[in-house]
Amino acid sequence: MTPSAEPVALLSRSLDQAGALVASVTDDQLTLPTPCRAWTVAELVDHLVDGLGRSVQRAGGGTPTDGGTGQAAGRGRAEAFSDGSAKLLGVWARADLTGTIELPGMGEVPARFPVDQQITEFAVHAWDLAKALGRPVTLDPEVGETALTWARGALRPEFRGEEGGPEAFGPEVTARPDAPVYDRLAAFFGRDPGRWS
Repeated sequence: MTPSAEPVALLSRSLDQAGALVASVTDDQLTLPTPCRAWTVAELVDHLVDGLGRSVQRAGGGTPTDGGTGQAAGRGRAEAFSDGSAKLLGVWARADLTGTIELPGMGEVPARFPVDQQITEFAVHAWDLAKALGRPVTLDPEVGETALTWARGALRPEFRGEEGGPEAFGPEVTARPDAPVYDRLAAFFGRDPGRWS
């Protein structure tokens, strides 16, 4: 599949749908479990807000710093996500995404590779949040298809492992070929859509 939208436009749409879910979280939902390994809603929202900050640093050519912001426990989580999204989109809008770049451990990849990675991360976590909050999954299908196509080409077996291990992703879960795209995306990243239906 070839995306019909430019990568930054797709990233904006991926961030918008994740941001809408972040903004809808109420304080009494912060302790709910999510499909994302052992994270609660609060921990997932913190990950998204912190991840935006690290993504801005990386997109600007810097070295991402670690450390949580604790935004999910306060009233500013939606604003923090919105601000981080605007900064990230601003950096990528000024970037040259043609040609190729070198990434450590990956070699030569398309220059848009980091943008596609971010599209995918926020698409998967939007599904996580929607399921955790009990919301209908009415997410952007083109974003989902773009994310799944990118993931199938980029997620290597060594990045997968059982829960509790150092790997970032769990083993792929089998999904029906005719399942909704976000269920197939979630299953590819180790979630079990059937458990969260």
